[in-house]
Amino acid sequence: MPVHILPTINGQTSLYGIIGHPVRHTLSPVMHNAAFASMGANSVYLPFPVLPEDLHDAVQGLKALGIKGVSVTIPHKEAILPLLDEVEPLAQKIGAVNTLVVTEINGKKHLRGSNTDWLGAMRALSQKISLRGAEMVLLGAGGSARAIGYGLQQEGARLVLCSRTETRGRALAAELGCPWQSLEDISHLRGTALINATSVGMQPDIQHSPVPAALLSRFQVVMDIVYAPLATRLLQEAEKAGCQTINGLEMLLHQGVAQFELWTGGPAPIELMRQHLYRATGNIHPQSTG
Repeated sequence: MPVHILPTINGQTSLYGIIGHPVRHTLSPVMHNAAFASMGANSVYLPFPVLPEDLHDAVQGLKALGIKGVSVTIPHKEAILPLLDEVEPLAQKIGAVNTLVVTEINGKKHLRGSNTDWLGAMRALSQKISLRGAEMVLLGAGGSARAIGYGLQQEGARLVLCSRTETRGRALAAELGCPWQSLEDISHLRGTALINATSVGMQPDIQHSPVPAALLSRFQVVMDIVYAPLATRLLQEAEKAGCQTINGLEMLLHQGVAQFELWTGGPAPIELMRQHLYRATGNIHPQSTG
């Protein structure tokens, strides 16, 4: 096992972190602190548990304490929007941010919100396929599906949205300008890739898959945003069907890489971040895909 040396904390240390509730389980400090350490940066990334009723005070505190950048996770990704000074256009469309960059404009702290969840999914998918013109089947109608759907739209993919809840699914499909299909009636669907943006298959219900195994051979690539467990039933059955697979840690990795790039303005040590993420979950990291 490698020896982890804590950075020297002093008056020059730049502070980054993640706000959400709960955040005890978050893997973000693992990859971001490894990245900062590899660059020799005097920076540290910490988890900050913030209850919904404390969000306004927490956002003001970010400015007052001189924090440089923040990841935003459940349940604050949508509620935080009206508290920010600026929200990037695509994040505004998605209706959620997961990244804050703190700058200074005219002597005042300025909070800009971005969304790298969609970018993380697109980068993970792009390791396997070309997205422009690809036929994608997206499962889910929640926040993750929304971010991925807008990302696919941005990249020029053709999309079919599938969900169990018709009202919510049709509403999101209308926004994305794509067809909606009930998740109970997808036997005729096929495409370049299938993306599971639901929580089906997540611990403790690891025996479940969102789609029948017999359908998976119709897709070149199957991606699951769930990373606990890493090898979901969906991904196991997809491998047996001859599909290329993308696990949930890859999306987490790539959205974190995009965050790091926003905060530092430079390239992130992606392979190092990947190694630390996989090691933290007790898995052997795969060979680099690019």
